Amino acid sequence: MSRRSSDTRHRILEATIARLESQGGAGVRMADIAKATGISRQAVYLHFATRAELLIAAARHLDERLDVDGRLAASRSAATGRERLSRYVETWGRYIPDIYGVGKALMLAEASDEAAAEAWRDRMDAMRDGCRAAIDALDADGDLAPGWTRASATDALWTLLLVPNWEHLTQRCGWSTEQYVAGMKQLAESSFVTAPASAGRLTQGGQNQAD
Repeated sequence: MSRRSSDTRHRILEATIARLESQGGAGVRMADIAKATGISRQAVYLHFATRAELLIAAARHLDERLDVDGRLAASRSAATGRERLSRYVETWGRYIPDIYGVGKALMLAEASDEAAAEAWRDRMDAMRDGCRAAIDALDADGDLAPGWTRASATDALWTLLLVPNWEHLTQRCGWSTEQYVAGMKQLAESSFVTAPASAGRLTQGGQNQAD
């Protein structure tokens, strides 16, 4: 790809992100993006064959701009499954506010807009991959709590971390980012991490007693 072509592609993606954030998912047509970037609609189609392809690329571009791989590095390099789960939940909890504008726009549009729905599924599938990797690491260590399979635990963790749940807790219930991160880490650990072998209930004197 030539430098000029790469620059045009970048401008298209940035304009698409800006339009999603400002319009709440409405009015993000190829013609709108062409007008915003000062190029023809045909030129937009030269870079993105379909509107779905454009929206998916824009959401992925936002991840690149926000350095999602860099943010996930601590989780991916964790020495244990417990650590990987904790770091992944924290990274995601701090990342949601940065992508929420685009995410909300796609979520609002997805019921009636298949291109928006496809773009949001693409990003949520990527988030699910992160959940799966954390659960797989737990299972490899022998620390996945009894009663879970890797598949069912991945499904449950993914559901726990979905953006509408974050939205409800932070916007409806008034949780801060710090409260959300701490709460989700506690829920994830208590749900998916097996209790240490030495754990037991406390007696009245404060001593552990095996169950």
